[in-house]
Amino acid sequence: MTDTDEQLGRRIAELRKSRNWNLDLLAEKSGISRATLSRIERGDTSPTAASLGQLARAFQITMAEVFGFGAPVLDAKIARSEQPVWQDPETGFLRRTVSPACSGFRGSVVEGELPPGKIISYAVPPLPDLEHHLVLLQGTMTMTIGDERHELTAGDCLRFRLNAPNSYHATGAEPARYLLTVVTP
Repeated sequence: MTDTDEQLGRRIAELRKSRNWNLDLLAEKSGISRATLSRIERGDTSPTAASLGQLARAFQITMAEVFGFGAPVLDAKIARSEQPVWQDPETGFLRRTVSPACSGFRGSVVEGELPPGKIISYAVPPLPDLEHHLVLLQGTMTMTIGDERHELTAGDCLRFRLNAPNSYHATGAEPARYLLTVVTP
């Protein structure tokens, strides 16, 4: 396990305990088994992107807040070396938290890199009406939001409010690398 996985496990436990929830209640709210949640919190296993989406929905927070690691305020400059990187064990998706969610700011910025041919899907948005701005930096991607499909090539920007299941599909021979800005309502 990586340091990020261990921090993520501690963060999930912190979020659960701050709500006075036990593992059984979080399992019920998230649809993730109690045993898996326990392993995630201990840092014994890395959650998938899909399970992190389920946890964000259960906690009613954004994915960026799940990765917040409890930092209330951040310095204006965040060096690349200080930006946490997490890898989905299922797809190889890399997620760099460029500008994390923190007190005083409604937005966050994530750099994502999805290997060729891989798909990450989220069944439900964590919060209704989250504003998204996705800029594809490299590769090609099909972004599906509900019943709408958007074919993107490098340099394209897709703006949307998320209120439906969604998926990211790297459709080309190279990874799809993008910046995603998420703004809470």
